Amino acid sequence: MNPTTPTTPTAPVAEGDGEKTTAKKAVTDTAGTKDSAEHRDEAATESGAAADRAADADLDLDGGQDLDAEFEEPGKESSGLGVAAAAVVSAGLGVVTLSGGWTSRVAAERETLLGQMKTASGGSAAQQISEIYGDAWHATALVNGLFGLVALLVGVFVLVRPAFGRPSAHPQAGWVRAVATAGIVLGVLGVLIAVCMYFDLIVALPTAPAAPAAGS
Repeated sequence: MNPTTPTTPTAPVAEGDGEKTTAKKAVTDTAGTKDSAEHRDEAATESGAAADRAADADLDLDGGQDLDAEFEEPGKESSGLGVAAAAVVSAGLGVVTLSGGWTSRVAAERETLLGQMKTASGGSAAQQISEIYGDAWHATALVNGLFGLVALLVGVFVLVRPAFGRPSAHPQAGWVRAVATAGIVLGVLGVLIAVCMYFDLIVALPTAPAAPAAGS
C-alpha cells in the first residue's frame, strides 16, 4: 500500500482573519463616514457663521445709514428754511429799495441838518440848494442803492446755491425761486434808479436864479 500522505489541516483562523478584516473595513468605513459628516457639519457651521456675520454687517450698515439720516434731517430742514427766508428777505429789500425806508430818511435829514449848519452864517442860493437839498437827496439815493445791492446779492445766492451744494438733498420749492427772482429784479431796478438819482441823471438839482445886476 502506498503510504498515506499526511494532509495539513486547514487552519480555521483564515475565516476568522477574513471576518476580522471585514470588520476592520466596516469600522474604517464607518469612521470615514463619521469624518465626512463631521466635515459637513463644520462646513455648515462655518457657512452659517459667515451668513450671520454678513447679516450683522448689513444691519450695522443700515443702522448707521438710518442714524446718519436722522442726524441729517434737521440740517436739511434748517437749510431749506434758511433759503426760503433768504428769498423773502431779498424781495423785501427790493421793495425797500424802490419805496425808501427809515434808514434813508434819517440819512437825508442828517445831511439837511449839516447843510443848514454850514449855510447858517451865510451862503449863496446855489450853495444852500446843494448843501441842504442836494446832499440829502444823494444820501437817500445812496442808502436805497445799498439796499438794492444787498437784495440783488441775496437773490442771486438763493438761485445759485443748488449748483454748489446737493440739489437732490436740498430741493428748492418753486415759490422760493420765484420770490428770489423778484428780489433780484427789484434790486436791479433799485440800483439803477439810485445811481441815476445820485448823479442827477433823472431829476437834476434846481439852479438858483442869477443875481440882478447892481445898476438895474
